[in-house]
Amino acid sequence: MSAITRAKIAQAQSLCAEHGWGAWIFLGRETPMQADPLLELILEGGLTWLSALIITPTKAVAVVGNYDADPLIASGDWDMVDGYVEDFAPNFLKTLADHAPEGDLALNWSLEDSSADGLTYGLWQKMQSVAPEREWLSAQAAAARLRGQKSAEELRRIRLAIAAGDEIFAAIPGWMAEAPSEREIHRRVHQWAAEHGLGFSWDPAGDPIVNHGPDSMIGHGVPSDSLFAAPGQILHVDLGVIKEGYSSDIQRCWMAVEPGGQVPDDVLKALEAVYGAISAGAEKVRPGVLGKDVDAAARASLVASGWCEYKHAFGHQVGRRAHDGGAVLGPAWPRYGTTVETPLREGEVYTLELGVTVPGRGYLGLEEMVVVTADGIEWLSERQSTMPTVEIRR
Repeated sequence: MSAITRAKIAQAQSLCAEHGWGAWIFLGRETPMQADPLLELILEGGLTWLSALIITPTKAVAVVGNYDADPLIASGDWDMVDGYVEDFAPNFLKTLADHAPEGDLALNWSLEDSSADGLTYGLWQKMQSVAPEREWLSAQAAAARLRGQKSAEELRRIRLAIAAGDEIFAAIPGWMAEAPSEREIHRRVHQWAAEHGLGFSWDPAGDPIVNHGPDSMIGHGVPSDSLFAAPGQILHVDLGVIKEGYSSDIQRCWMAVEPGGQVPDDVLKALEAVYGAISAGAEKVRPGVLGKDVDAAARASLVASGWCEYKHAFGHQVGRRAHDGGAVLGPAWPRYGTTVETPLREGEVYTLELGVTVPGRGYLGLEEMVVVTADGIEWLSERQSTMPTVEIRR
């Protein structure tokens, strides 16, 4: 991913200059165990000893353990790599003196955005002791933009992930027709992913989420061995796959019927309400709009159709992971903090998602993906507007 890495380093330099920081510092140690979520954007590989990747408005320099230095040098991404042996602090302080002698220093910590919160308490104390005279700030705002605003290459890879997921969705109705359990659908998706070299956008134990009918777990549940596809049920799948390092996150539904059966009116009315609410939210998305206002439009549309409010945000950003941090298209609830007050920016990728529970039939949820453009959105996924039927063979 060197092309993406270099582009992200350049983007980080611009953000550092825009905020007027002396340096933006990404810290790491034993990164396979606990890594700053932002490190993957500017570094290929991992770090072992205490390390600092230092981004200034004009330079990208690294202070790392001597055995970690060679891969960074070979990458060509860094203007200077200093490999220390005995003690991190002297090398770090000299590098700061040479490249960022003045100005505030930004670190990746946040009270609200997990994707910008890579600083452990121990590393915070370490930095306080190494350079107590410097001012340390949160890089949350810049981190959201670094992760959220996608390059053309990042968007290309997201489209690949969506296309890979669509291939699985195309296969699912054939599997459903055999009246399998939720667990069996989950197993077949994992088999497909293994055969096609795909990863999963969240914990594989719950990816995909599979729902057969009204007794299934709603939300972040796990598939059941005892719930089987049956006529009269809504069959729902929430799937995210990773292709070339980037994710998809899409929800699709089908109606299980007897041979020759049709979609019942109550399900059609629910589909109309869900589709209309997603459309209402989509119409609000454009640069500068707040996430809470997008959510409010979708929420109002659903309630006006006679359904209860959904109990989650209308959308979240997608990138390396399904939940990729930054601004959220959600209500002004304390749990979302300032993430719903953040203006949307061109190049950010969001899900638009909500659903309703149809009594006696199950959960009808749809989820699409869009990218914010200069004057609105581009749909990255092909919207589901109808309810396909699956004839159950028993």
